[in-house]
Amino acid sequence: MPAVPGAAPARPAAGAPGPAAGLLDQFGRTATDMRLSLTDKCNLRCQYCMPENGLEWLKKDKLLTAAEIVRLVGLGVDRLGVRELRLTGGEPLVRADLVDIIAALRANHPELPISLTTNGVGLARKAQALADAGLTRLNVSMDTLHHDAFLQLTRRPFLDQVLAGIDAAAAAGLPPVKVNAVLMRGVNDHHAVELLDWCLERGCELRFIEQMPLDADHGWTREGMITAAEIRALLGRGFALSPDPRARDGAPAERFEVRRPGTGELLGTVGIIASVTEPFCADCRRTRITAEGKVMSCLFSRTEVDLLALLRAGASPADDDAVTARWQDAMWAKPKAHGMGHPGLGDADFVQPDRSMSAIGG
Repeated sequence: MPAVPGAAPARPAAGAPGPAAGLLDQFGRTATDMRLSLTDKCNLRCQYCMPENGLEWLKKDKLLTAAEIVRLVGLGVDRLGVRELRLTGGEPLVRADLVDIIAALRANHPELPISLTTNGVGLARKAQALADAGLTRLNVSMDTLHHDAFLQLTRRPFLDQVLAGIDAAAAAGLPPVKVNAVLMRGVNDHHAVELLDWCLERGCELRFIEQMPLDADHGWTREGMITAAEIRALLGRGFALSPDPRARDGAPAERFEVRRPGTGELLGTVGIIASVTEPFCADCRRTRITAEGKVMSCLFSRTEVDLLALLRAGASPADDDAVTARWQDAMWAKPKAHGMGHPGLGDADFVQPDRSMSAIGG
């Protein structure tokens, strides 16, 4: 992993228009990948994200409106150099105005890649409308093909809906669907080869994600987490993996070519996102906005900077200047690393955020 540059670059002028100023931090990284959460609500209760019961949702008036989302993305693209957008949650499909939001974003930014991360529940009904509105691609979270394990992991019996959603997305012209999977020890870790085989057969791109300390119950432990090294070993029982020769280019997933043992036939690729044991902070290009309009410079940050109040103060050019300046200030303060797995930074330097993944946005 390349080291984060030690010398701080020149501080850009706050609110300076144009991508040249951008979302720069003091370690020389520039955020061009915007992750925007549309809601904290979700219709699953995944163990690694949410509590089984008792989570209080944000009130509607605390959430970014469709118009505020469009305005914020516009500022990111036109003034701050954002080059790709991912809409997240919670579960973004639960927003009734999701298709309208995507259509408005596409109308304003014809060339902007717009992706959506979803759990797939309800996707079968909306896939075609999302494609027609201008969605570029989909990431669907699915950790297993087994109903009992799915129920144990998500606490909801909706696997068939997720499978139907993936099929509908492909039929709507949104392939390749990316499938995100988290392996839990003793629950679905023995399903890794089967899940990869299923994805390869259907032309889906599977990405395994190390379980991160972002669960609402704060029950995560390093001992309980399936590491990237373990994932590679599990997949090696059914396939031969070799590094993908394509440049990673800031992507969170390290890609591997998947070949058939013996013949060496190339079957496809698989990605592994090792945020904990093999962190990629040195090349992070992401800026995150929560559903209530707060900037998080890092997924694990305990600092949030409010943009919503400024958005609601007015819509003049001066107000836009204030929003972009505050956004730049938030990203300039981005930490060098989150602490876990970095040389010189032990787990003792890491403090789990108070909010779970569903409240932050993936």
